[in-house]
Parts: sequence; structure tokens; C-alpha cells
Amino acid sequence: MNSHTSLSAPPRRARGIVLLALAVLGLASAVFVVRRPLMMSAPVCMAGRWHGCFDTFNGVVLMTLVALPLAALVVWALACRRRAAGVTPAWRTSLAEVGMVHGTVPFLWLTMMPGAGAGVVPGRLSLVPLRDLATMGPLGIAGNLLVFASLGCFAPMRFAALASLPRILALAAGCSVLVETAQYVLRLDRVSSVDDVLVNTAGAVLAALASRRWWHTSSHTSAICRAA
Repeated sequence: MNSHTSLSAPPRRARGIVLLALAVLGLASAVFVVRRPLMMSAPVCMAGRWHGCFDTFNGVVLMTLVALPLAALVVWALACRRRAAGVTPAWRTSLAEVGMVHGTVPFLWLTMMPGAGAGVVPGRLSLVPLRDLATMGPLGIAGNLLVFASLGCFAPMRFAALASLPRILALAAGCSVLVETAQYVLRLDRVSSVDDVLVNTAGAVLAALASRRWWHTSSHTSAICRAA
């Protein structure tokens, strides 16, 4: 019985992680499924056209959704390879690696997408905290919360050195500052705002808290093993 329980625990844990990953990766996209513009971009994206698909908000969201089965297949392939090599935990590590990439790259692409006046209008800064929150709106705030949510969720599961809320906070804040600086330097016709940094960082920390039961346990076990 004890052997059967120990063998069944990892699959249950893996299923829980998969459900959490799908929730984190699909939350932003699910909001747009009911919107008509998302489905209007489908013919352009399915035709493989760059213009009208990968340079539009709805097109990027649609392709992120379409790529979910491929991401799941990559997780499965990596996990099988690790299990064959005797590497553990195979499923959690593979899911964390794919989740960080698939859940972060599309949002970074959207944040770096140039506006209509890119290269013409000068860079704009907004350094007063909380001033831009009112103009973001609920959808804008939700989108900013999800920019580094996957990074906050999966990075501590993949890297033991990041299994700490202060470190995740520092990582997300640093990445967000780099993004805002790049927007300003490249003159992408976007406002580089301190509120974006705050909301992006908050989203990563909240996601890290949501996945804490998986990475906190493993990091605590590793610390005990090192101490022993």
C-alpha cells in the first residue's frame, strides 16, 4: 500500500501542476475568445500572413492559443527523455521550462509591438506611481499582471535559486524595467510607465504564490538534504 501511494503521488502532483499551468497560460487568452476581433484574425493567421496576424494584438493571442497543443507535446517529449535518463522530477521540470517560454514570449512580443508613431514621436516617460492605473482600465491591468505571471509561476519550480518570493519580485521588476527602458530607447510610441513595472511585478509575485506549494516543498527538501 505504501509503495502504491508513493507511486501515485507524483502523477497527482503532475496533474495539479498541469492544471495550474493551463490556468496561468490561458487566462489572458480566454478573455478574448468571446471577442469577435479574435476570430476575425483567424483567417489571416491560418493563411500564414505576418501582417494582420503577428503584428496585431488579437492575432498574437490567437496563435498563442493555437500553439498550446504543441507546447504540451514538447512538455511530454522532454519529460519522457528525462525519465529515460533517470532525471527527476521529469514532468515538473519540463513543464516549468516550456511554461516559462510559452507563457512569457507572447506577452513580451505584445509589449514590444511598435505603435503608429514608432520612430517618429519621442519616448514618453511616466514616473509618478499609480497615476496611470486609472487609464489602464480593468483589461489593461489584467494584461499587465500576466506579462511575467508565467515567469513567476514556473521559474522557482525550475531553478532552486529563485525559490523565494523576494527573488521572484527582484527578477520580475528587473525584467519589467528592461522592457520599459527598451520601449523608451527604441521609440516604440509607447509610454514607459512606473505603473507598468509595479503591475508586472505584482503579477509575477501573485503567480509565484499560486505555485508555491510545488516549489516551496521541493526547495525545503533540498535545503534539508544539503544540511544533512
